[in-house]
Amino acid sequence: MWLPLICFVLALLFAGASGGGAAAGGGNGGGELHGVYVVYMGAVPPRTSPNILQETHLRLIGAVLKRGQPAAESVVVQQYKHAFSGFAARLSATEAAALRRKPGVVSVFADPVYHLHTTRSWDFLQQQTAVVKTDSARRRRRSPRAAAASASSTSSPMADTIIGLLDSGVWPESPSFDDAGLRPVPTRWKGVCMAGDNFNSSSCNRKLIGARYYDVGGEAMKRRSSARSSGSSPRDEAGHGTHTSSTAAGNAVTGASYYGLAAGTAKGGSASSRVAMYRVCSEEGCAGSAILAGFDDAIADGVDVISVSLGASPYFRPDFSDDPIAIGSFHAVAKGVMVVCSAGNAGPDAATVVNAAPWILTVAASTIDRYFQSDVVLGGNNTAVKGGAINFSNLNKTPKYPLITGESAKSSSVSDTESASHCEPGTLDASKIKGKIVLCHHSRNSDTSKTEKIEELKSAGAVGSVLVNDLEKAVATAYIDFPVTEITSAAAADIHKYIASTSEPVATITPTITVTEYKPAPVVAYFSSRGPSAQTPNILKPDVAAPGVNILASWIPTSTLPAGEEKPSQFNLVSGTSMACPHVAGVAATIKAWNPTWSPAAIRSSIMTTATQLNNDKAPVTTDSGSLATPYDHGAGQVNPTAALDAGLVYELGDEDYLQFLCNYGYDASQIKLIAASLPGGFSCGAGNASNKDLISGLNYPSISVTGLDKAGTRTVNRVVTNVGAQQEASYTVAVTAPAGLDVKVVPSKLEFTKSVKKLGFQVSFSGKNAAAKGDLSGSITWSDGKHTAPVTTDSGSLATPYDHGAGQVNPTAALDAGLVYELGDEDYLQFLCNYGYDASQIKLIAASLPGGFSCGAGNASNKDLISGLNYPSISVTGLDKAGTRTVNRVVTNVGAQQEASYTVAVTAPAGLDVKVVPSKLEFTKSVKKLGFQVSFSGKNAAAKGDLSGSITWSDGKHTVRSPFVVTF
Repeated sequence: MWLPLICFVLALLFAGASGGGAAAGGGNGGGELHGVYVVYMGAVPPRTSPNILQETHLRLIGAVLKRGQPAAESVVVQQYKHAFSGFAARLSATEAAALRRKPGVVSVFADPVYHLHTTRSWDFLQQQTAVVKTDSARRRRRSPRAAAASASSTSSPMADTIIGLLDSGVWPESPSFDDAGLRPVPTRWKGVCMAGDNFNSSSCNRKLIGARYYDVGGEAMKRRSSARSSGSSPRDEAGHGTHTSSTAAGNAVTGASYYGLAAGTAKGGSASSRVAMYRVCSEEGCAGSAILAGFDDAIADGVDVISVSLGASPYFRPDFSDDPIAIGSFHAVAKGVMVVCSAGNAGPDAATVVNAAPWILTVAASTIDRYFQSDVVLGGNNTAVKGGAINFSNLNKTPKYPLITGESAKSSSVSDTESASHCEPGTLDASKIKGKIVLCHHSRNSDTSKTEKIEELKSAGAVGSVLVNDLEKAVATAYIDFPVTEITSAAAADIHKYIASTSEPVATITPTITVTEYKPAPVVAYFSSRGPSAQTPNILKPDVAAPGVNILASWIPTSTLPAGEEKPSQFNLVSGTSMACPHVAGVAATIKAWNPTWSPAAIRSSIMTTATQLNNDKAPVTTDSGSLATPYDHGAGQVNPTAALDAGLVYELGDEDYLQFLCNYGYDASQIKLIAASLPGGFSCGAGNASNKDLISGLNYPSISVTGLDKAGTRTVNRVVTNVGAQQEASYTVAVTAPAGLDVKVVPSKLEFTKSVKKLGFQVSFSGKNAAAKGDLSGSITWSDGKHTAPVTTDSGSLATPYDHGAGQVNPTAALDAGLVYELGDEDYLQFLCNYGYDASQIKLIAASLPGGFSCGAGNASNKDLISGLNYPSISVTGLDKAGTRTVNRVVTNVGAQQEASYTVAVTAPAGLDVKVVPSKLEFTKSVKKLGFQVSFSGKNAAAKGDLSGSITWSDGKHTVRSPFVVTF
């Protein structure tokens, strides 16, 4: 079997990547102004019922208010009492400060407002995985891969997986939520179908099995917006939640299209899975207090996967204990619930990725092989200039409409020619553009949006527009009946040449057509947020990329219809990392269905280590601008649904790994004990682990990120992979792809798994003494068993970096048979909190109880470098000194069908970075399911500051388990 690559990135010589208070609400008797605050109290203490917890919260509030229980009840907005403890309440700043000082309180923060990260995509992913072999599948009665071909079958185990979505609600009448042929709702489901405005309990069925709503438009939002959505129903008023939920698990709907465009069958990634909607957002935003309530209920209701297509601004960087998504997902993963989040839409700027906690699978956005073409036909010889947009133009096919540029139509009262060329409102003479097609420029320097410009042109009497836009070239904006197309600057040169050649230039714009098998694809979307994570650069984020551009899925009815249409389309084409996230959630649900005992870390590992880095031209994936994608753009690569079902090896992470991460990050043992409720025996944030973020690179993640690598030194990280392939006896050999100047060594270079040896460890050492420049270097480490082929390139300069797509493109099929997984338990996350900086008292509140002996000792407390040692499926090491070496440990669990398996490591590392993996071979047996390895990074030969990335791959000949890494100097 094959073990996909581990991507890595090293940043040389400390090259770095580069909160809000409660606004005043209603007054209280002329006194201090009040706002909504969230009070987080960590994990639910053992043997504490929700009723007891509720009373505890009210007593705590009453003590601060110095009034009775009725007064306490009157200020409560939300209470969290299932998966974690806490509440949201209307408080003054003084009252919030008083609560912050109370024993048992981890954090108190102003209720933040987060925002939504707003067919053929699944067919494209399946086409991209056609190279994956099925040797092991032929030896089984029915493999997950074979079953994936009939994923919509009601006899499939996927029919019992439940995907919960925290979003804007759902439109239950959509055909995507038809429950025809589905079995009864799983008996383990504990959720409800809440009735509300225009939504009855009967709106749910065997497909949409649950729906809840929260105060998304009340106290939490009134202070921020004059508009107020009722929020009094699970019904979707924005369309976003309907779109994402049908993308993740919608039934196959034949004949779907957006008014004839993108025609075909619309289907979800796990079409037989059940859907549960938690409406935590309105069109104005998503209150943090509601997000936490959604997490709390979803975990208690029994969902298997939580999909979250929303997040904070990349410039609002809350600590983990102040971030509703980080808090909710931490406790979800502790309960075995996978959490998939969107990376954000703030690209292509660096260090804009959000939702980057190591217990979250973070998804970037990429394109598919579909394009919406609308051309500009010029007069004279009827030359067609290719463009793209969505319009239902009724212009004559003959080019007869006068064509004018924005600068030529400049108003006499305007002196700024550039603003006129961009058709900024108020800069054009209406008499000059009436009845004409106007050529306008659009760029990041534009003062107004594209739609604002078009509205201005329409009102002035223009008949159409050609927008010159080098941004978001792949994103087709919908202009409906007004003829608009968008072209590149290169194409615009031909139009300017034509205009200069004649005194009466004319043109027309053709209506949009759907073009499939478009190349190249995938391409990392322009808007997709990039790594490294500003919070934890030693964890490589994003993790993977998935389709997020022009995705066809279900939508709510709208009043804006193209001319001649009598009823609204039931589907819409939408772009954003919001759309990429549910693709991966669907893949995760499929893996979970076939591997019900797998941890979230094992599922994430199988998705990341099987991701692909090549497009449909068999060339390396690029960005929207045409440059080679790096791990900061798409992580491990493009998700590969087929390969993810047969990963071979996985990188596992347990609770203790995440707790160690918190230690490395800077949390102390007392904080971690609050967060985790209980700590593993002997756990502590010792002097060597506390607040040492370089150690975070040692987290058993499927990718590696090493920061601050000094050219004179070496950094070593450890990883452990688990054989989850069908063959228990498996031998994997390592291959390293590294850029010039970076020396990467993996020890051992071969992993031998047996029936009793399921887990084996290896070390990856990075040395950048020969690196020629500062900055980031990336590469990959690939483990192969010789029977499966991982999507790896040997030219290090052609590799996308883990900061771009994490472990790569998600592979839904291969993720069902990962071979090895990296597991993380509660104690791991508690240790992470120690490393992050929380003390033991805080962690105890968060976790309610700590494992015996757990503490954030001097070596673990507030040492964020130790976070690299979290058993994450990728590795990120920051601040590696060239004179030194950084070593991280990983443990992998063999989850394959073959208990006797031998995995051998392969390292792909950039020149100048020395990466060593010890041992180089992992031998799993019937009694040895878990094995550890160390990865050492040394960059003494690296020639530059910045980030270097690569990958570590364990392979047993049938599975390839790949973990990307990033090392920052």
